[in-house]
Amino acid sequence: MHDAARPKKVGSWYAVGALVAHFRRKARLTQEQFAERASLSVDTVRSIEQGRLALQPDRAEQFDELLGTGGALAVVVAKLPVRDRIVQFAQGLIDHEQEAVSVLSYQSLAVPGLLQTPEYCRAVFDYRYPALGSEAAEQWVQARMDRQLIWQREKPPVGHFILEESILRRPIGGPEVMREQFRRILNYTQPVHMSFQIMPMDQTPHAALDGPMVLLETPEHERLVYLEVQRASFLVDDPDEVSDYYHKYGMLRSQALSCDESERRLKGLLGES
Repeated sequence: MHDAARPKKVGSWYAVGALVAHFRRKARLTQEQFAERASLSVDTVRSIEQGRLALQPDRAEQFDELLGTGGALAVVVAKLPVRDRIVQFAQGLIDHEQEAVSVLSYQSLAVPGLLQTPEYCRAVFDYRYPALGSEAAEQWVQARMDRQLIWQREKPPVGHFILEESILRRPIGGPEVMREQFRRILNYTQPVHMSFQIMPMDQTPHAALDGPMVLLETPEHERLVYLEVQRASFLVDDPDEVSDYYHKYGMLRSQALSCDESERRLKGLLGES
């Protein structure tokens, strides 16, 4: 089992931040002066320059214009891989998720990131404590949407999701956000390689009361399990442990509503039954 490190500076963003600081100094601007021109707080500029906050594409274009850098920052940011736009503690998942041949996900607290709408995702981050700040929240929202590009690959992975019914009844972001989220789940799971099941709130026995999990299969057919709690995460690769999680997931599939029943229940919540 590999224990993911506590969140810290990500190498690529540290380098991008150093480049921003270099161009700012070359323009003979203090952080305060540059923050004022960019309509940002000084703390945001400092966070970007120190690699603690990613430089988003639209912000990179703005910085290029303000600093007269000829598009250099925008080019660098565009070349960064998806994993480098994700918070450090989740990168163990992203590394394998981007090339996985299958993704099986059981979630008990929120709609999984690979199915979230931007509005639902933004609401989840808005509720986060301590608060993220608008710049960081938008960065995380965009990164999560980028992760969903795996469903658009020429040969997308098999995706299966088990969601606790309580997730669908918690009005994150309000009724309209939830309706759009329900539609996203239904649309994303229409292709034959995608499906979802709902775990009813009154279901007993229940094989995973100890928390969510994501099961991945790599192109080399290695099986992995990703576990996350609060700001800590673990990637399990021991074959015996992984086998236990796959058996647990299989049991969950048998205990949840069927795919057809789940679709009918979700449409009922949407008011389309």
